[in-house]
Amino acid sequence: MTSGTDRPRSRSRLLPDTAPWRSSRDFRLTWASGTVTLLGSIFTMTAIPLQIADLTGSPLAVGAVGAVELVPTVLFGLYGGVLADRADRRAVALATELALTVLSALLLANALLGTPAVWPLYLAAGLAAAVQGLQQPSLEAMVPRLVPPDQLVAAGALLSLRWSIGGVAAPAAAGLLIATAGVPAAYLVDLGTFLLSIALLARVRPVPSERDAEAPPLREFAEGARYAARRPDLLGTYLADLAATAFALPTALFPFLAEELAAPWALGLLYSASAAGSLIAAATGGWTERVHRHGRLVLLSAALVGAATTAAAFAPGLWAVLLCLGIAGGAHWIGDTFRSAIWNQSIPDELRGRAAGLELLIGSAGPALGDLRAGGLAARQGIRAALRTGGLLCLGGSAVLAAALPALWRYDQRAHQPGTAAEAAPEATPEPTP
Repeated sequence: MTSGTDRPRSRSRLLPDTAPWRSSRDFRLTWASGTVTLLGSIFTMTAIPLQIADLTGSPLAVGAVGAVELVPTVLFGLYGGVLADRADRRAVALATELALTVLSALLLANALLGTPAVWPLYLAAGLAAAVQGLQQPSLEAMVPRLVPPDQLVAAGALLSLRWSIGGVAAPAAAGLLIATAGVPAAYLVDLGTFLLSIALLARVRPVPSERDAEAPPLREFAEGARYAARRPDLLGTYLADLAATAFALPTALFPFLAEELAAPWALGLLYSASAAGSLIAAATGGWTERVHRHGRLVLLSAALVGAATTAAAFAPGLWAVLLCLGIAGGAHWIGDTFRSAIWNQSIPDELRGRAAGLELLIGSAGPALGDLRAGGLAARQGIRAALRTGGLLCLGGSAVLAAALPALWRYDQRAHQPGTAAEAAPEATPEPTP
């Protein structure tokens, strides 16, 4: 018989490890700042397409927002990686947060005009993508400086948890607010969350660069790319992420899938199913800290994403499709958690910003390519064929990566404890000892 004391212990082994919150004041502040920013930004991400649709009545005009955002995200994300390795990462994060606040205020001012203009919406979307590209590498590269090395997996899981919470709760709340109080209310909420985020981020201690940079930015970025190319295990994490997002992230198909399932009312459920799966995985992710072979989990999670997406193509009804999408979302969370752990554990501090810039490039290109692939294939062969083909390509791609990059399959985090990071890449400079 299981004792009463065993049951709480079993539950605690599933619940997320909150040690980073308890041990690091700066991580708590950074996590809270990022969470409120994310929630507010989703309100604006919901409001801009709705406002463009209302002002133009053109689906093409709405779809153009993604194109406006992609190029600035990639270009400025690459430079943001170089900047994160040159400057105080906390200062970069704070300055870019201030810039995003100004953009939110301009969107609010435009929305309050008698006849709002369309061009400021595109301009704000493009500028916000550029600023976020500058900001994201610094935020990601800060984490290993804020928590002890043995808490990096738990920190990554907590960071993924906030994305899951935001993906489930914020879109529905934004839609309800816009329906009842109008678009300006959504921009006002975003502005308020930015002000709160700045107040939290301002209390974080500086995270200065530990290196002197004199080379041109392009040469510095090339140095980071060469480092990644010399690391088959690291390169594999990028390719596994690309396989999952480019082949098995079928969000562009959801409006048409809802129609095929005779459930147009369930479009919101299709969009939130993946986030719900991620949230469940995050809420029961305490087991992740007891896993040592992180590379295998990266590859296996990508394979599970592909398998679940393939199953969704054959699912007979709405609820079966939602279940498959939820499983894929949970697998995405597992992959993201262990990818983040590999990056934070094994990349030297002076290269972390540029590595984060590469990750941002892959993270931006994958979904965009995925939408293009899924939409083009669906137009020729149908919705289910696009789902099935993408899932099988992801599943097969994971198997190819496991065979072609055995270093990723064999990756063991115990070989990357403090004092052993140099073993992962002999040509790289070891991480400085704090």
